[in-house]
Amino acid sequence: MSAHDQISRSGKPAVVAHRGASGETAEHTLAAYELALEQGADGLECDVRLTSDHQLVCIHDRTIDRTSDGTGVVSEMSLAELKEHDFGSWHTDGRSASVLTLRELLTLTLDWHRPVRLFIETKHPVRFGSLVEQRLLEELQEFGVATPPSADHSRAVVISFSSAGVWRIRRHAPMLPTILLGDTARLLGGSAATAVGATGIGPSVESLRLYPDLVDRAAAAGRVTYCWTVDEQVDVQLCADLGVRWVATNHPARVRDWLVTVD
Repeated sequence: MSAHDQISRSGKPAVVAHRGASGETAEHTLAAYELALEQGADGLECDVRLTSDHQLVCIHDRTIDRTSDGTGVVSEMSLAELKEHDFGSWHTDGRSASVLTLRELLTLTLDWHRPVRLFIETKHPVRFGSLVEQRLLEELQEFGVATPPSADHSRAVVISFSSAGVWRIRRHAPMLPTILLGDTARLLGGSAATAVGATGIGPSVESLRLYPDLVDRAAAAGRVTYCWTVDEQVDVQLCADLGVRWVATNHPARVRDWLVTVD
């Protein structure tokens, strides 16, 4: 059985932990991702930004103000400076945590006892521009996952709201799967995804409720659908009914339980 077959659930969406099990513990922390894996998540999602010394760290916001005990702009701080702050105790569970690097998350994902796919979102616009994708490809190459035999068998997926960011990945690593995130206006016709060669589209669950035919249109063009952020049972059912391939959620255990009851 291939890694892809083990990751997939036949006829049902696969569950991606959005920033880890972020509904239960602080987002983008090692504890959040370990919990998601223990809960059986099929995939993990993270956002990456570059530090001032060009290290990739898993932080969603432009600043560390919301998710740490400090303040400052990520791109203006070195990795050493970020490590001086606590990125976990702000959460209700009160667990302290260091900033998580992409390297640490890749190690956790690839060393896990079953195949798990890592969805890596590059953030734009950023001061370093295309260097984000360049550094990302360098790290993926170092870990041996930048050139999979096919998109279906890849352990990493690059996702972005930036068409240029997706195009840079497709140009330099054509076998690496990519998902173009965005609003319905860009995704409905599929022209943006086609232009950059994305292998999938990533509408929000709000968009999917309004335009359920998105999934069929994507499938007709040979693309999978990745839907975010799916935390309600009615939306899990909707995604299953429509044939969504991946659902990103803050509550992977709960969504997995709901999927057991899906016909």
